[in-house]
Amino acid sequence: MMHRINKLLIELPVPEHGDMNAAAAVQDLLGGKYGEMSTLNNYMFQSFNFRGKKKFRPFYDLIASITAEEFGHVELVSYTINLLSRGNTFPGDPDVTPLQNGKDARYALHFVSTAQTAYPGDSMGRPWNGEFVTNTGNLAADLLHNFLLEIGARTHKMRVYEMTDNPVARELTGYLLVRGGTHIIAYAKALEVLTGVDVGKMLPIPSLDNNKFDYARKFMERGLYNVLYTWGEDDYRDIAKIWKGRNPETGEELRVIHGTPEGAPIPELDELPEQFAPGIDREDYQRILKRLMENL
Repeated sequence: MMHRINKLLIELPVPEHGDMNAAAAVQDLLGGKYGEMSTLNNYMFQSFNFRGKKKFRPFYDLIASITAEEFGHVELVSYTINLLSRGNTFPGDPDVTPLQNGKDARYALHFVSTAQTAYPGDSMGRPWNGEFVTNTGNLAADLLHNFLLEIGARTHKMRVYEMTDNPVARELTGYLLVRGGTHIIAYAKALEVLTGVDVGKMLPIPSLDNNKFDYARKFMERGLYNVLYTWGEDDYRDIAKIWKGRNPETGEELRVIHGTPEGAPIPELDELPEQFAPGIDREDYQRILKRLMENL
C-alpha cells in the first residue's frame, strides 16, 4: 500500500503570472521518455515484480524506497506546471475570447484538455507510454537500466534549466538535479554490491557539478545529496546495507533517514471560470455545502 502525505517535497514559489512556454518545457520532465513518470513506473513495476525479496532484501528495499520518492517527484513536477500556468487567461464572457492566449501557445493541450494544468505527456503533447518501462526480471540488468535512466533524466533536467530562467521551473530543476544525482549514486552502489564492479568510476555523467547551478546549490548545502529515505515506519531499512560510506563526489557521509522529508504546503490552485473549472458556480457551491452538512 502507499501512504499519501498532503505535502510537496519542497516549497515552490507562487508566481503572479505564469509562463506558458516554460510550462511546455517542464512537461518533458513529467511525461517524457526520461521524465518522472518513467522513473516512477520503472521502479514501481520492478518493485511489484521483484523475485526473491527475502534473499535479496536490500536491493528490493532500495528500489521500493526510491519508488516512493518518485511519486513525490511526479507530484512536484505537476504542481510546477500548474503554477507556470497562472494568469495566462482571464475571466470573461465567451465572446471576448478569454482563452485567446492559448491559440498561440506552443502547448495547446494546457488550454484545451486540462484547464491549464499538467498533462501526462511530453513537451510535444505525446502521451506517456508504458513502453518506457524496463522490467526484465534480471536484477543486474534492471539496476543498470535504472542507473542509465537517471543519467538520461539528469541530462534533460540540465537542458530544461538552461531553457528558462523562470524561478518556479528553476526551483524544481535545481532540486531534481540534486535528488536525481543521489539516485544515480544509489544505483551505482547497488550494482557494485551486486557485481563487484565499481560503476561509480563512471560518475559524474554528465560531468557538471550540481554546485554549478544556483538553484541546486542550496539543496546541496542542506545535505540532500547524501540522503535516502525509508518512507515507512519499519520498512525498507535494509537500504542501509547499500547506502553507506561516503558520497563519491563530495566525500560526505551518506545517511539513511527513517521516515519522510519534512515537506512543504500544497499550493492552492485558483478557480478558472473561463475554463469552466471546477465548473461549479456560487449557487452550486451553496447547494453542495448544504448536502455536505446534512449528516454531521
